[in-house]
Amino acid sequence: MLSPLTPLDWKRRAIKYYPEKVAVIDGEKEFTYKEFGNRVDRLSQALIETGIQKGDHVAVMLPNTHYMLECFYGICQLGAVMVPLNYRLTANDLAYIINHSDAKMLIVDEEFAKPIEEIQEKLSLETIIVVAVDGQKTSLTGIDYENYLSGVQSDRKLPSVNFDENQLLTLNYTSGTTSNPKGVMLTHRGNYMNAANFLHHLRVEHDDVYLHTLPMFHANGWGGVWAITAAGATHVCLRKVDPPLILDLFEKRRISLLCGAPTVINMLVNEPKAKDVKITTRPRMATAGSPPAAALIHKAQEILGLNMIHVYGLTETSPFILYCEWKKAFDSKSMDEQATIKARQGIELAFNGETKVVHQDGEEVRWNGEELGEIITRGNVVMKGYYKDEEKTNATIKDGWFHTGDLAVTHPDGFIEIRDRAKDLIISGGENISSTEVEGGLYKHPDVHEVAVIAIPDEKWGEVPLAIIVLQPDAKLTEDEVIRYCRDNMAHFKAPKAVKFVEQLPKTATGKLQKYLLREMFWEGTRKVN
Repeated sequence: MLSPLTPLDWKRRAIKYYPEKVAVIDGEKEFTYKEFGNRVDRLSQALIETGIQKGDHVAVMLPNTHYMLECFYGICQLGAVMVPLNYRLTANDLAYIINHSDAKMLIVDEEFAKPIEEIQEKLSLETIIVVAVDGQKTSLTGIDYENYLSGVQSDRKLPSVNFDENQLLTLNYTSGTTSNPKGVMLTHRGNYMNAANFLHHLRVEHDDVYLHTLPMFHANGWGGVWAITAAGATHVCLRKVDPPLILDLFEKRRISLLCGAPTVINMLVNEPKAKDVKITTRPRMATAGSPPAAALIHKAQEILGLNMIHVYGLTETSPFILYCEWKKAFDSKSMDEQATIKARQGIELAFNGETKVVHQDGEEVRWNGEELGEIITRGNVVMKGYYKDEEKTNATIKDGWFHTGDLAVTHPDGFIEIRDRAKDLIISGGENISSTEVEGGLYKHPDVHEVAVIAIPDEKWGEVPLAIIVLQPDAKLTEDEVIRYCRDNMAHFKAPKAVKFVEQLPKTATGKLQKYLLREMFWEGTRKVN
């Protein structure tokens, strides 16, 4: 009889073969796989006693702590569906998601309870569980998490649950921009196949020590919550992105693997402490979220000695569908050339299915690195659909292909490289200008800390590029100097026609630039605000 594909089985395996291995490190707390498994099972038992059954939805709003890991396994091994929440959302967005997801229960961290306090009366919840945090106090009416676990018998055997690998494992909400967030239905099978890609392509081994810099609520930590357990490796929790602490943990905990958006890389390489720290483990770091500039990858490898791995995907694809495969032939290239290659999104992973770049008529673009098309994909990791939204599901999945909305080219070796989001492409006087290409050029300037390039209205050309720049500390740079630098290093029509200097750029919780917020400043009342 075939067993269903589910990442939950990796917990059983880890406890069987590595019971005394340290599974989770959270600050000064450590749990072996046996201890972690015991806490997970007690959570499951408590959920059963509260009335949670197979198919029920449980919302969870926690940072990267051992409690969050426990929820992934404790909720899902009952056949219930976990709804990971972004704790940086507004109270209104959280109210919409909790109610729209049909969650019966919420497990929330005390530090992030304030927005829930504001909306508690609007929520269709039966129970709230609160994880206590030192120095924090909430007025939420709820049950303390540790008391919740201690109230059950630890030796009671959990009931057997029959899984269908195509049933929901998690319901992950994408951030809304001009509309409400969408609930992405991810299955046991999709999570399993994505985690298998994580294991294989990020080269996860039993002795790895994985630092959870990436929010676990974001596409289930890209699959890291499952893959690390599968190898019997060690999870190191991180409550928030703290560059000095991360640099300390590299050596203190012998970190060998982590994931993060380009903004996290930028924070690390620009941390003053980075100049003096010596990282001997040479950690592998996977990055995705927005196309990383080659110059940023170069800095990460040169300053910190990180071995960068570029991956690409979306919440709707569990998330991995491309990775930048590294070949020995690339080792002889210069650091700049290597960084340029690593900035590409790459090729299909082994287990996800088929991905390609196509024209509007569905024909694949030529592999010449020039023809622009949209990335589409189908196969093992594509979502089941948007929860309770058949119209948007059908608009995104057409003839079995999921349409990403990302514009890219395919190089002669098959490597795909994103040039822009469809909505971020700048069309100036009939010329297509990739905002990410202009950003990549500006990141090479030593005085540029962060940059976003967007289109702004122009009477003559329709729209032209605007560079919005965060300068390095104590740096001084003028608009004319930026424009001249760009014109000296790229085609003149691609150079920004205007420059704005700001203290910070708006980002999502996972580090993606929120360009729609920037566009709203210049396109209010016109068509291009998404």
